[in-house]
Amino acid sequence: MEPASLENLCVLYHSANYIVVNKHWDIRIDSKMWYEKQTVQSRLKHRFPELADPGTYYGFRFCHQLDFSTSGALCVALNKAAAGHAYRCFKDRLVTKAYLALVRGTVAEEKITLDFAIGKNTTEGKTHMMCTEGTDGCENPKPCQTELTVLEHGEYDGDPVTKVLLQPLTGTLRVHCSAIGHPIVGDYTYSLHTDNTPYRMMLHAYFLHITLESEPIHVTAPDPFVPTLDSKWAPQRCVNVLEDLLKNIFTKPQTEIQEDPEPQEHRRSSPVESEEQQAQCQQWLCEWSLD
Repeated sequence: MEPASLENLCVLYHSANYIVVNKHWDIRIDSKMWYEKQTVQSRLKHRFPELADPGTYYGFRFCHQLDFSTSGALCVALNKAAAGHAYRCFKDRLVTKAYLALVRGTVAEEKITLDFAIGKNTTEGKTHMMCTEGTDGCENPKPCQTELTVLEHGEYDGDPVTKVLLQPLTGTLRVHCSAIGHPIVGDYTYSLHTDNTPYRMMLHAYFLHITLESEPIHVTAPDPFVPTLDSKWAPQRCVNVLEDLLKNIFTKPQTEIQEDPEPQEHRRSSPVESEEQQAQCQQWLCEWSLD
């Protein structure tokens, strides 16, 4: 992708209720800092000033989040009702996502379920990071899963790497990849500040499917990890074809692991939200949404 500018916002989907954009790498979704001119919010406001809602802090309601250094499909709701519908889909696990990544080393197994509980890192100097259960300073770890499927083996700038498809079931992709010894190329944080040569972190939100009842959203953000766009990436052996995997993902909705594996007949139904909780939720949706 060319350097971010106000003019080159890439729109993948646009309706009266939603916009899905291809978020640029290394820009924030929004920012309160006056010096951060390039954000998704500022680019949307420049391109679609008539769609900005003055009743919200940032002008737009983002339905989920992507890290500063992650590119790809990002959904934005254009009104409060649309934001509420999207929030319900995320809450009820009716959203399917898949990411592309280049990871360090050669991943030997064709498919791996990464199953590590993840918690907050309380170690001094690492409180901005997450960590896996058993790590020093890991606080309140929760069960998490990510499915990793190998696409290609090759080299990046002369070093062995593997191109993979990542499906977050309840996982944190960057932590899981690092935990198995295959950190994402260019992940400065989870390489403990050693992987700083690549121009970006090689993680891309490739596929997004939100099963909205009145307006199902199904988009892909073009694959940036191809030699024609980055000559340092040299694929050598294909293991799985991305298009075939995508068909399987679309026909088999994503599921999430349960923290409490009780039989269905023994589970209690979720408590009904109070009016106060619903009001708080709607207020929260005015400014932000849940991933």
